[in-house]
Amino acid sequence: MERSAPETQYVKTADGVYIAYQVVGEGPIDLVMLDGWVMPLEARWELPVVASALKRLSSFARVISFDKRGVGLSDRVAFAFGSTLEEWTDDVATVMRAVGSERAVVFGHHDGGWPAMLFAAAHPERASHLVLVNTTARIARDEENQWGIPPDLFGSPADLIGTYGAAQGMVLVPDELRAWWSRARRHQASPSTFVSLMELQWQVDLRWVLPTINLPTLVVHSAENTFWRVGHGRYLAEHIDGATLVEVPGTDHHWQLGDTGPVVEEVEAFVTGTRPAPVSDRVLATVLFTDIVGSTPRVTAMGDRPWGDLLDRYEAAVRNEITRHKGREIFTKGDEFLVTFDGPARAVRCAQAIAETAASFDLAVRSGVHTGEVELRGDDVAGIAVHIGARVMSAAQPGEILVSRTVTDLTAGSGLRFEDRGQHALKGVENEWQLFAVM
Repeated sequence: MERSAPETQYVKTADGVYIAYQVVGEGPIDLVMLDGWVMPLEARWELPVVASALKRLSSFARVISFDKRGVGLSDRVAFAFGSTLEEWTDDVATVMRAVGSERAVVFGHHDGGWPAMLFAAAHPERASHLVLVNTTARIARDEENQWGIPPDLFGSPADLIGTYGAAQGMVLVPDELRAWWSRARRHQASPSTFVSLMELQWQVDLRWVLPTINLPTLVVHSAENTFWRVGHGRYLAEHIDGATLVEVPGTDHHWQLGDTGPVVEEVEAFVTGTRPAPVSDRVLATVLFTDIVGSTPRVTAMGDRPWGDLLDRYEAAVRNEITRHKGREIFTKGDEFLVTFDGPARAVRCAQAIAETAASFDLAVRSGVHTGEVELRGDDVAGIAVHIGARVMSAAQPGEILVSRTVTDLTAGSGLRFEDRGQHALKGVENEWQLFAVM
């Protein structure tokens, strides 16, 4: 879990149920986030994309989140239609009192939209704005709700147990995200709780509530949402007086796992009146890859413990050089470092310092440096520039620092000297690349 994850606290409701909640940010606006039951209060901080969205919200608001009663870290309770919705709504006020919030923006997503709508309608003095993201007044399809879900599409809730934990309602390509999603669902609710939740969802009909909402309301819905289709959002906006509808690009139903930028920007503009300056997730950066050469025979000769001690000392020395040269360590994997810099000259000089450090430990390293556009993913980086940097390192000989042509062009006048190593075909990269060795 990220070190920046806030502490989970508990508040006891009037009927003796403990609700788990978190507070992040110190903005002038309070924002109560009512997530779908499948988004864990603590585990969401494990995913950079979700943590980044929460941090961006907390840049202009104090974000108050909690696991609804019955799921996650809050007390497990029996679900009953009507009373559960009322209890969820009461719990909003309970958590607000616990954190000293007099009035807040109420943000509802997925089934969190239902208590958000009820709270906004029943307690307008406690809610300043209502934000509804990928939610609905009613799931089931009928003559009045042609964009809803046919009740027989998935079979009975009990029939879904065989696929419980499956990745529904979003685009999930990376295996690690798919694994996280399945694990999160299992941790949030047991199979029997899941069945009860699904049965409750099919009974919900809040269409009658919509005309009673008299707050500034923003409805955001993914335009290509294949789970709860965009018609759900359009219906909300048409039946809540004065509501603003924004259809954002994308197919993800659970907005925290897709492109979160458009949603956060719309929410900030709506509640503050100021649209944030565009934040790019792509920047120009220099990547440095380093790798110890011949580590396997060295481990065999030294033994695991002496080698581990040597590696610890080497890594500590490398990190000192990274700090001294203003680099940012992205990861250390085995004997390999990936570091980014905002200037190529510093990256090359850091590589030289690391080579000298390695030599003092009787180690040889090979290094690769490349400058290009990288994609920021929380604390990680991705993109073709990262891939090229890794391939440049792979082409280096023991003790050699290889750089791409972009590095030599950008360091002209720095005093660094390079020797042409000719054209190289880099695995998985189009065309041949001219590489240079640092002298």
